[in-house]
Amino acid sequence: MSRVAATSPPVIVVGAGIAGLATALRLAPLPVRVLTAGALRENTATAWAQGGIAAALGHDDAPALHQADTEAAGVGLVDPAVARAVTAAAPECLTQLEQWGARFDRTPQGDWALGLEGAHCRRRVVHVGGDGSGVAILNALIQQVRSTPSITVSENTPVNGLLADAGGVHGVRLAEGALPGRAVVLATGGLSGLYAETTNPLGAVGAGIAMAARAGAGVTDAEFVQFHPTAMAVGRDPMPLATEALRGEGATLVNGAGERLMADTPGGDLAARDVIARRIHAALAAGDRVYLDGRRAIGSAFAERYPSVHAACRAAGIDPATELIPIRPAAHYHMGGIAVDDRGRTDLPGLWACGEVACTGLHGANRLASNSLLEGLVFARWIAQDIAASPVRSVADAGDGPTPPTATVPTASRVAPWIRALMSRSVGVVRDNDGLAQAIDALSAVAFDRDDPQRDHALTALFVATAAQRRCESRGGHLRRDFADTQSPPPARQALTLDTLCPQPPATCEPLVAAGGPVR
Repeated sequence: MSRVAATSPPVIVVGAGIAGLATALRLAPLPVRVLTAGALRENTATAWAQGGIAAALGHDDAPALHQADTEAAGVGLVDPAVARAVTAAAPECLTQLEQWGARFDRTPQGDWALGLEGAHCRRRVVHVGGDGSGVAILNALIQQVRSTPSITVSENTPVNGLLADAGGVHGVRLAEGALPGRAVVLATGGLSGLYAETTNPLGAVGAGIAMAARAGAGVTDAEFVQFHPTAMAVGRDPMPLATEALRGEGATLVNGAGERLMADTPGGDLAARDVIARRIHAALAAGDRVYLDGRRAIGSAFAERYPSVHAACRAAGIDPATELIPIRPAAHYHMGGIAVDDRGRTDLPGLWACGEVACTGLHGANRLASNSLLEGLVFARWIAQDIAASPVRSVADAGDGPTPPTATVPTASRVAPWIRALMSRSVGVVRDNDGLAQAIDALSAVAFDRDDPQRDHALTALFVATAAQRRCESRGGHLRRDFADTQSPPPARQALTLDTLCPQPPATCEPLVAAGGPVR
């Protein structure tokens, strides 16, 4: 490979979900190369998203109300400036999606068909094809990307690491060698595939977090994992999701005796996800069963209005129109991630992060339903604008020659069953110091072993377990059995790096610094 000349290399986008493809489209006409480890639509959580996109579109709604709901759900750790900017930008992003080919559900009068989901004070969630929003939106984006000359997509091209030096990030490492880039955008998704009970594709293992951390980037809010309360307990891995929209239309949660589980809780069946997940977990731990009952509220309309849920039920031998759906919480979304600023910039020059892999401050300790696809869309625009306005950085030697040999072996494509079981058992819905300490010990032994193919999976899991041990309170998606109270004012958001994530962290919690502004 010859030395890089004056011609600018492309922007490299790693990941082909909504965050990655929207970033690539927003970057046009700059040359972009999108890298995805599998085929398009494969192993991306976007394609599995049943929920839609939240935006203040109704006559009785406003971005300020959407912001207030976002902050309330985030339990004191949402960055208000980010929430204000994202909710204000939401309507324009939906208009752009329509221009890219997404066909949002409309009322017979032609207005937006707005759904209600948990912890929203208004109907503001738009869908495409009922509960098939994710795949429909992804298909529209793929078609638009394929018709955009400035974008090249490389399928079945896993990224092994970042090209980084003291000057920042200059590209990525592939199996066949180094690929230099004007900028790198990580859009690799979340980490819920690290858990034995998950609604995510099994490839959602936090690869981007491990990649960025090994290059020196910070990881923020790693302890906050959202467990979706209504994953379908039908013996499948990953677990099918019973979308929150079902409860928005009147479906209820009941115990084994048929009694309403959430009747005595503020918000009822539409309380925040962390509240409902905790209640279901407690019932299951006590030996009870929990079900979603949509027989009266939805009944015979299941097949037409919620085809994905209906198909998953029927595959398990359940007719949701006449039978209860067994459910339990499962790892669903990571509120933490690579620390970024309000333009998606990491603390490494040349590296941006977009979507679930990033921690923007929008979600705080608990994500508001249907804000995830929105976050990816909004930050895709801001990241593209930031990259386009940034001077072209030199990558003079980044692409010379093959990747130097190292002592490491390739990361395994799937997480070892013992890691998944450990995460669900010790770093799951309910945590305590003893379980977290055991997890940290087991994960540390692998995360810092250059010859172990599970090292990156263990490293990402170790960030979650370490941050969870160091947060000595319960808040949002983080519940400590031994620290059940929520502190006021909240302790600061935690920023960890590979240097501070020592192989032998303290066995007991250390006091956190006083609450401050968002980690940047």
